[in-house]
Amino acid sequence: MTSVLVLMGASGVSAETLESALARAYGNNPSLNAQRANVRATDENVARAKSGYRPQVNASADAGRSFTDIHRPGTGGRGDTTERLSPRGFGVEIDQSIFNGFRTVNSVRQAESSVLGARETLNNNEQNTLFDSATAYMNVLRDTAILDLQRNNVEVLDEQLRQTRDRFNVGEVTRTDVAQAESRLAAARSQVSVAESNLRTSIAQYRQVIGVEPRQLAPGRPLDRVLPKSVDAALKVALNEHPAIKASQHGVDVAELQVRIEQGALAPQVGVRGTVAQRYDSQIGGDNILSASVVAQLTVPIYDGGVAYATTRQAKETAGQRRLEADSIRDQVRAAVISSWGQLESARAQIVAAQAQVDASETALNGVREEARVGQRTTLDVLNAQQELLTARVNLITAQRDRVVASYAVAQAMGRLNARSLGLAVNHYTPKLHYDQVKDLWIGLTTPDGR
Repeated sequence: MTSVLVLMGASGVSAETLESALARAYGNNPSLNAQRANVRATDENVARAKSGYRPQVNASADAGRSFTDIHRPGTGGRGDTTERLSPRGFGVEIDQSIFNGFRTVNSVRQAESSVLGARETLNNNEQNTLFDSATAYMNVLRDTAILDLQRNNVEVLDEQLRQTRDRFNVGEVTRTDVAQAESRLAAARSQVSVAESNLRTSIAQYRQVIGVEPRQLAPGRPLDRVLPKSVDAALKVALNEHPAIKASQHGVDVAELQVRIEQGALAPQVGVRGTVAQRYDSQIGGDNILSASVVAQLTVPIYDGGVAYATTRQAKETAGQRRLEADSIRDQVRAAVISSWGQLESARAQIVAAQAQVDASETALNGVREEARVGQRTTLDVLNAQQELLTARVNLITAQRDRVVASYAVAQAMGRLNARSLGLAVNHYTPKLHYDQVKDLWIGLTTPDGR
């Protein structure tokens, strides 16, 4: 039974725990860090939208050379003139929007909703990463335990074959018994190869998700402390808290605000333009002209060929699509909660049944061996009893793994599989910190982290 206890036994002092592995994934997983970068990029949309409130300032300068030769007929050349100028100048132009059909207001609100949606998507990505990490951790434990069982089975069958050959040599059994033992040993060695392959695959997945090679993994335990007592309670939490639902709701807000932005194109536009310009040699040699103006501008759109109307209708259809998608995601979350809860209850029952199967198989194997010693059982009976015990132990290991993974699946379906709920010892990522640093920036090319 030592191999079966790998999943549920006591852990070593320096062993990697499931919680520490999840903490590693929280900090190192590239997909999760990429999503964090995406949230930071989305934060900049707020600063971009707020630029609509601010003036647009442009400076210009020019310089050139002009030559004018004027010949007037009938003057005998006395009326001819030649002008060589070096026209040059510089100026500053400032445009300030006063009213643009509330497009800037709605664009800022839309950008803020996009940020909130990106944060919820990040939370959902965190859930998926932690679930994948817990699954990879338990898969390594399961496959390690199964490999130990299969190797131990080879040792047992090898000893069984040796004993059978000894008995054959003294005439107690037939050649058939020897062949049966050889066949089972060959099959067991094949299963060892399969188990080794499965373990290598699980180790690769562990390295991909968590970022390090698995070393001395401690037993994994179910995540019962964050789970409610009933599936109805789990559904209530999921429908109120799941980040995928919240992200879809923010997506609806973004789409509805896009409708208002498109409608704003049909509204009058009011702005102010101020210019200051300094010119030299613009008309006669040596002149110096300074000009300045402030002009209020009113633009009333009459007809643009139907573009604004088409984009508005398109935005309304997109908003309708986002509402339907939000309903679909809500149904998906509901189904995930019910499914994962059922898997959790099934895993609990499977552990009880598998443990009973192991106990019964051990008793049966001991009895068959004793009966075989007095000639009441054949070698095949012993081999079959050993195979049944092996199968029962593998089933128990698999059920123990499924029990832990199912508990994490329920937490994920509820929307509570995150670093704070799990109490992981990590530096929690706070998206609002970067948002507050950039939302009101007027200038600057350097990101808050110095890049």
